[in-house]
Amino acid sequence: MSEDTGHDATHEITHPDGVREISTSALKGLAHPLRMAIYDALSTQGPQTATSLAKRLGESSGATSYHLRQLARHQLIREVEVEGERSGREKWWERIPGAMKVPGPERDLDPSARTASSYVNREFVRNQHRNFEDFIDAAYDGQRMSKSWIAASVSETSSLRLTKEQLAEIAAEFERTTMAFINKYRGRNDPGSRPVQIQFNAFPLTDGEETPS
Repeated sequence: MSEDTGHDATHEITHPDGVREISTSALKGLAHPLRMAIYDALSTQGPQTATSLAKRLGESSGATSYHLRQLARHQLIREVEVEGERSGREKWWERIPGAMKVPGPERDLDPSARTASSYVNREFVRNQHRNFEDFIDAAYDGQRMSKSWIAASVSETSSLRLTKEQLAEIAAEFERTTMAFINKYRGRNDPGSRPVQIQFNAFPLTDGEETPS
């Protein structure tokens, strides 16, 4: 959630730190259950086709293909070439790289944009919680998650009494230092890597992955 800069709400805003804040029209376009599911899958699992998304999400490829085009129209995803995949068979899509913010309740939004913002932000939070719960289940399962990956993960919570100015200071410093470090690894696919989500909770995602070493 970010401060209202006074820009035209129909246009995307790029903040000084390079974070993209999507336009309200894109926000409204994203506020759809299947589009949210597609966007989340592209965010966590990397490039996908309409067919692979249909299989993952239990939908028809016609439906995923349509909603992929809508997400692309709002510049939330883009077509991409995938090395080793035969060209011309099926389009591959990826989430546009880089950090993205959704206009939040602190912004002066029209009623429909505010409804869309509430839905999208709530879905992001639900997905985060579900991913962390899946990790906990896998960690205690004894078969789906190795001890080395469990040990590399972290879940940190601090309970404090703060003023709003102190909270803003901590949030800004945390974002500055954490994002600078995280950005070193964006777009990489190093040997031995797997999808990881950092909340802070930081843990490996379990969806579609074999038992890690």
